Amino acid sequence: MPVATPHAVRKQIKSGQVEPIYFLQGEDDVEKSALAGEFAELVEEGLRAFNVERIHAGDLTTGDKLADGVASLIAAVRTLPMMSPRRVVIVLQADPLLAPKRESEAATRALDDLETMLKRPEPQTTLVFVAGPLDKRSRMYKLLVKRATLVECGLIEDRADAERWVRTRIAGAGAEIDPPAARLLAERGGTDVKRLRGDVERLLLYALGQKSITIEDVRQIVGAAALQDDWAMANAIEAGQGGEALRQLALMLEAGAPPEKILGQLGWLVRSKFPAVAPAVLPAAVEALFRTDLALKRSAGDPRVLLERLVVELCAGKRARGFAQQR
Repeated sequence: MPVATPHAVRKQIKSGQVEPIYFLQGEDDVEKSALAGEFAELVEEGLRAFNVERIHAGDLTTGDKLADGVASLIAAVRTLPMMSPRRVVIVLQADPLLAPKRESEAATRALDDLETMLKRPEPQTTLVFVAGPLDKRSRMYKLLVKRATLVECGLIEDRADAERWVRTRIAGAGAEIDPPAARLLAERGGTDVKRLRGDVERLLLYALGQKSITIEDVRQIVGAAALQDDWAMANAIEAGQGGEALRQLALMLEAGAPPEKILGQLGWLVRSKFPAVAPAVLPAAVEALFRTDLALKRSAGDPRVLLERLVVELCAGKRARGFAQQR
């Protein structure tokens, strides 16, 4: 079966042309929950009480519970829709159901029954599993690859996805955001989910207690950072201005810039500028870059602290004097 994005699945739901089985996976629990809930739109609102069923599988931790859970699931899937062309069954926290932690005879039988049901899906029922990433070597994952539409949640393809992502996060926190405000956040963060998440978290903290978030609230949080010169940190290092370089580094990190990207910019600075303006300290600068790169890859410390130390090293002592002498 195909792999689909949340955006593509939403188009299918809107058109009413859906597949029989979906597997929503990934680390983004908010996105998974929101997308799973949207499948209810396949059923007319007044008939959802009869035709939309949600099953929580998080407590299926023993073979007997798993067997009972699978039996209930199969019964729900095989039940015919009532006064509606389609029935929707959503299985939340499906990890224990799809990948039992304990093997037993009862668990094996339950998986056999589940496998049989997945191989013969009910054409009038849309079955949606919501779970974290599964072991790709597992029996059920291999079966889902063949029988279900796999949806990786947390990926953002375009600006429309970014706006939807922002609105979903704000709504999940119990607030609303004006469309122009969501648009500004999306324009600033683009498809970088880490940057968007950081902006939304700061915005929610700033607007704590507000029921509605306006574009002015967003400007207070992202306005200065949006005008930030991406090369201001490098320019400050080149000038030997340690304090300013650290301030610009903080702005970049708060804006959601990945540590690896910042390290790449510092690497460019050392390779392109140091040979001409500070050749005496070039070996030490390269060594500091290498050490920081290795520490980041090994998760050997807080990325912010590692980068701050590197910036200080590049600005300190002979480096600053070397720049000054060359100017």
